[in-house]
Amino acid sequence: MKKIVVAIDGPAGAGKSTIAKLAAEKLGYAYIDTGAMYRSVAWKFLQTGKPFDEDFISGLSKTMLIDFKPEAKINRVFVDGTEVTDAIRTPEVTAIVSRVAAIGAVREAMVDQQRRMGEAGGVLMDGRDIGTVVLPNATVKIFLTASPEARATRRWKEYQQKGIDTPYEDVLADVKQRDYQDTHRAAAPLKQADDAVLLDTSELNFEQSFEAMKKMITEKVG
Repeated sequence: MKKIVVAIDGPAGAGKSTIAKLAAEKLGYAYIDTGAMYRSVAWKFLQTGKPFDEDFISGLSKTMLIDFKPEAKINRVFVDGTEVTDAIRTPEVTAIVSRVAAIGAVREAMVDQQRRMGEAGGVLMDGRDIGTVVLPNATVKIFLTASPEARATRRWKEYQQKGIDTPYEDVLADVKQRDYQDTHRAAAPLKQADDAVLLDTSELNFEQSFEAMKKMITEKVG
């Protein structure tokens, strides 16, 4: 079976990472979570305690080393040798990651890394601009989405499981705010590629969403 390049885009909380991770595992593909890369930049910046400064953050993004180490059920993330798998998923990081990702120089630094990762094929990459900017020639492009309410419910449950006590209303407001920021930013705004297939998971459970994505990919592989 030939190995292709799969680009998966969609808004925050749509389940891209979880579903894509399993699809990559089942198909024997490398999985690259580009959202984790931008979260890593945001986390690194927060560690400095400095006020938000685009030039400073741009400089950080060009010098930091982000590494993925896939293991069973988890894609471990490291920044300059320090594991940040859980640290990059906190509400504090979530609150600023869209602002960080909107910085043009940060996106350039991350996109360069992402394109190198995708050159060999056999890669499943998810994010906001994979099919439109990072890998415009990807064999399969999927735009995975869900309603803001469905996405907020999923994220709120994740927080509860991690012991993070955040009101659902705040999570929903954050999801809507991130949607606005992601779709209105100047650098590579979130949008469905013209040749991408839409997959709405609002009414689907995890297994149904995964099977739908797997079918879209395997049909192209042949």
